[in-house]
Amino acid sequence: MRLVQITIPSGKRETLLSTLDDEGVDYVVSDETSGREYSGVVHIPLPTNAVEPVLESLRAAGLDDSSYTVVMEANTVVSRQFDQLEEKYAEEKDEDQIARDELVAAADSLAPSTRTYIIMTVVSALIATAGLLLDSPAVVVGSMVIAPLVGPAMAASVGTVVDDREMFARGVRLQIVGLLLAIGTAFVFAFAVREINLIPPLADVTAIPEVRERVAPDFLSLIIAIGAGIAGIVSLMTGVSAALVGVMISVALIPPAATVGIGLAWGQPMVSLSSVVLVLVNVLSINLSALVVLWYSGYRPEHWFRRSDAKRATATRVGALVVAIAVLSVFLVGVTLDSFQRATTEEQIQDDTAAAIAEYDDDRGIQQLSVEVEYPSEVPFEDPERAVVTVGVPPGEQVTGLAEEISRRVQESTGTNPVIEVRYVTIERG
Repeated sequence: MRLVQITIPSGKRETLLSTLDDEGVDYVVSDETSGREYSGVVHIPLPTNAVEPVLESLRAAGLDDSSYTVVMEANTVVSRQFDQLEEKYAEEKDEDQIARDELVAAADSLAPSTRTYIIMTVVSALIATAGLLLDSPAVVVGSMVIAPLVGPAMAASVGTVVDDREMFARGVRLQIVGLLLAIGTAFVFAFAVREINLIPPLADVTAIPEVRERVAPDFLSLIIAIGAGIAGIVSLMTGVSAALVGVMISVALIPPAATVGIGLAWGQPMVSLSSVVLVLVNVLSINLSALVVLWYSGYRPEHWFRRSDAKRATATRVGALVVAIAVLSVFLVGVTLDSFQRATTEEQIQDDTAAAIAEYDDDRGIQQLSVEVEYPSEVPFEDPERAVVTVGVPPGEQVTGLAEEISRRVQESTGTNPVIEVRYVTIERG
């Protein structure tokens, strides 16, 4: 529920109050005694989704920007007429959807001042980098809580649909600055950590599980980012706190951005490249989903003659986002296929190993205990480097040439040539 307070311009009192009567709206009018060009102040309790259509009717009747319009949240309204008004507008629009002016104000408030934004982004990136290098999920989650990236993404989308070019430009600018700042902060901090040896020496940074999770983004990453964007804009449209949704959006942006900086600090370009793609896909998908939901929900500029410009700008930006995401998704599809190929290769190596051991067994009690396939790193598009085969043999049993036979079979069936290492373990016959 909302309480709308409007200063009534002199000469328009009867017209505006008559419009409210036609809308079936209950209101209270108090005289305005400041001696200025206003004749009174009207107080109107409204359901949340009734604010926009009522204000539209008042604007059509002559209310303009020279008057003050204040929209406040109301906890309770006790009135039979108000209950009837709720029923009327419940059939027309989502009862939780806030008015355009309230949406613009909310989006603007989510984008903090530049100084605050920079400080919060730097601190968030530092904590995320430390959490990744320490392999601490709790610390990484903590970094997401303070990340201020939800505001600029929402502001850019709102600015597009209401044709507020300044809000759109500021939202885009803050997103770019925030991501570059997060990557730069992560690089400087990770480089210092490596040089000062604040963590044990590490040749391959993908050996850290928290880092490894961000270097092979598959197609599901796109779904996560789209979901975060939809949740963010719906929370803004309904006046719900965006704090928790901000954490969700930060999940998609801050840790991957920190991983880019870590990859640069460790001199592993594929780690940075994979994470950059993930960051770009996430930020573009968040903006795309927010933009589509806003336009579909009916938000438009205040003045009808600006609506064609907003429609054109929205269509152009949606098209550009779709094209960019489609191009980047080629990489995601490649990673998804690579994951499938890895699983297939590992399964084939196990089958080849089992077949080779079966030839050597001949009721001698030789058993395949395990097969571990190792890769040079966890970045995608790499062939297996080594396969460690553990074989159980009875006491005194000698097996020769098994590694060569497994290697031959693996090379023929998979087209790869990993080093085959066979380890023999003595086992008693059952």
